[in-house]
Amino acid sequence: MQNFKEKYKDKIVSAAEAVMHIKDNDRIAIGHSCGEPRALTKALCDRMEQLKGVETTHMVGMGESGYCTEAANGHIRHNSLFVGTKNERTAIKEGRADYTPRYFSRIPALFTDGSLPTDVALVQVSTPDKHGYVSFGISVDYTYTAAKVAKLKIAQVNKHMPRCHGECFMHISEFDYLVEEDTPLLELGRKELTDVEKKIGQNCASLIKDGDTLQLGIGALPDAVLLSLKDKKDLGIHSEMFSDGVVELIEAGVITNKKKNFNPGKLVATFLMGSKKLYDFIDDNPMVYMASADYTNDPYIIAKNDNLISINSCLQVDFMGQVSAESIGTMQISGVGGQVDFVRGANMSKGGKSIIAMTSTAKGGSVSKIVPMLEQGAAVTTGRNDVAYIVTEYGVADLRGKSLRERARALIMIAHPNFKEELIGHWEERFQSKWQDISEE
Repeated sequence: MQNFKEKYKDKIVSAAEAVMHIKDNDRIAIGHSCGEPRALTKALCDRMEQLKGVETTHMVGMGESGYCTEAANGHIRHNSLFVGTKNERTAIKEGRADYTPRYFSRIPALFTDGSLPTDVALVQVSTPDKHGYVSFGISVDYTYTAAKVAKLKIAQVNKHMPRCHGECFMHISEFDYLVEEDTPLLELGRKELTDVEKKIGQNCASLIKDGDTLQLGIGALPDAVLLSLKDKKDLGIHSEMFSDGVVELIEAGVITNKKKNFNPGKLVATFLMGSKKLYDFIDDNPMVYMASADYTNDPYIIAKNDNLISINSCLQVDFMGQVSAESIGTMQISGVGGQVDFVRGANMSKGGKSIIAMTSTAKGGSVSKIVPMLEQGAAVTTGRNDVAYIVTEYGVADLRGKSLRERARALIMIAHPNFKEELIGHWEERFQSKWQDISEE
């Protein structure tokens, strides 16, 4: 019987040879975010003119997304589960690609319940350990599930992929083809925070207590929140993802995971985005527990964490508290991701809080993000029955238990001053009330 090292050698091919096994009309699931197997996606795009009727699918795309360009039209059609790149947005707007909405927690099931039967999985994994197992490292999410069920499994084996712990291992015998390509992993850069973002971070931090467990999204606002938590103690992490800021708070002794009642001592996530510093930190680190999104993002699992604080962002909030986080009118610019999963999980958590944080304005301050009504055609990401706290640089609006009239008023109180008069006019007309008739809170 062959040992795994012999099997490994038998499966090694070039990227170009591996993708030659992709056929017309195949559906291809591609590894997520910074875990994208770029050697494989490049090889696929290099031969796309030889193919027709192929469909690619993934969530956040951090690479070039060549399968979304005009050159791919008629050969490959992309079906996005998040819409993360300019190429994707343009292709969808021009009718050359599609968007399929789905809560992150339910995306793995698309590949197992027959909704998106998968012919090919293109994934990226770590080098095998002494037992022949590879780790999915920074991209477990739906990628692991898709690789398990795909008819054809192709992996880019990359020494730069961290060997993460958790429910994220496959044996090399399960793959059909292996491509050794040590491409440095994609990294998520960090921008310098503005004073507005820092103030929002401080306002969010005012809702966080010592010992709380956090879920943080992607971008400047989560970074601003982390920056404002340096005086906290024994925080924990149960999140769909985390980045460099979490590592910095671990090094500072702020995040210890000691007070977590569920998965104590563990940083729990389903994918990771950050710098090489983050990737080095998580490599073979037993503190880190990676699992598929149907575990990490399941509201029932999330709610098992007492004092779970979820912090997400959005594009608009209307007077009713409806949150749009994924489209501007009918223009799809991102996706639902894990926002609703964690809003609901936090709301069910004992002592939990769900927070939607945002700047009060957009487009250089020319438009208010707090509006009487969402823009026509905009998707409602988080419904008014789920929303709890809305935070801007001007304060915190707690919408729990408030009537429509009261919550609209609370939102106007944290709107940008340049738009308050206009918003008050809409409020008075809609609720047939005089603003001065109600005392200031």
